[in-house]
Amino acid sequence: MRAARLHAPGDLRIEELPEPEPGADEVKVRVRACSLCGTDLKIFRHGHDRMTFPRVTGHEIAGEIAATGQDVTGWQPGERVQVIAAIPCGRCADCRAGQLAVRARGETMGRQRDGGFAEPVIVPAAAIAAGGINRIPRHVGFAAASMTEPLACVLKGQERIAAGPGGDVVVIGAGPIGCLHVRLARARGAGRVFLADISQPRLAAAAALTAPDAAICADGTDVTPQILELTAGRGADVVIVAAASGAAYEQALRMAARRGSVSYFAGLPHGAGVVALDAGLLHYRELSVTGTAGASPVHNTRALELIASGAVEVADLITSRLPLDSLPGAIDLAASGTAIKVTIEP
Repeated sequence: MRAARLHAPGDLRIEELPEPEPGADEVKVRVRACSLCGTDLKIFRHGHDRMTFPRVTGHEIAGEIAATGQDVTGWQPGERVQVIAAIPCGRCADCRAGQLAVRARGETMGRQRDGGFAEPVIVPAAAIAAGGINRIPRHVGFAAASMTEPLACVLKGQERIAAGPGGDVVVIGAGPIGCLHVRLARARGAGRVFLADISQPRLAAAAALTAPDAAICADGTDVTPQILELTAGRGADVVIVAAASGAAYEQALRMAARRGSVSYFAGLPHGAGVVALDAGLLHYRELSVTGTAGASPVHNTRALELIASGAVEVADLITSRLPLDSLPGAIDLAASGTAIKVTIEP
């Protein structure tokens, strides 16, 4: 089998490896699409503190079942499936409380387990037990199905904020996650959705696809005055930070309306996680501020349903589809911001 293995940060190799076979309680999936995530880019460059090398990365996985272990029931070779990224342990206090997305223990595909930038991937027993495999409807392509995992994270993030129907929503960051936030906010009944980014070309490309009510280029400046002008001085009901920017973290509070909600969706780079937030704004405007990370198996299932029903369109956000051997170049393409979503099709 062919796989892309990361031997150390910056050391990615396309290799021939022995074909893995599933254990008694595991499933082997022939990967048909694995999309690139911003987290993948960070891992390629800087690694991860809970990651061992060498490792096959990639966690936005869709494919078809190639084989099942002897103890696996309910799944058959040939079925088209999407696989969760974060694998709950099922035993810790978080898992027992149903908080599978923020579990203290567990593994993640592409970090502690070999992921989807390979021809096959083994889905572990814990993922199967948690409901972490979803059947892909026939009318949904593999590439679109690989977008289930990021949409699941977006869905979880929006569920954690008090976003009522008809409100104004600002999304900061016009990458694939920002585009998904725009579309999901619309699907959830937002009145107006504004999209902001520091890159005019990326903003223009994203706006052409998602049609926000306004597209605002930050270009190194604070976009708060423009948001206040668009909202008649009131501010936005919801501000979603989908860009790894400390400045965006700070600006988000300034553009939120009284009793508004701010969602810090994007994590900040290592070493840049401390930012200055105006406590006066938090206090006197009675703002609700939430962080969010990952998604549970339930969110994955619901995200795939949103894709299958057409409630959230994702296929057109995939602007580049490349073979496994092109992964090094695909990483550069995704990092350049000239593509919206890059998908690898092993």
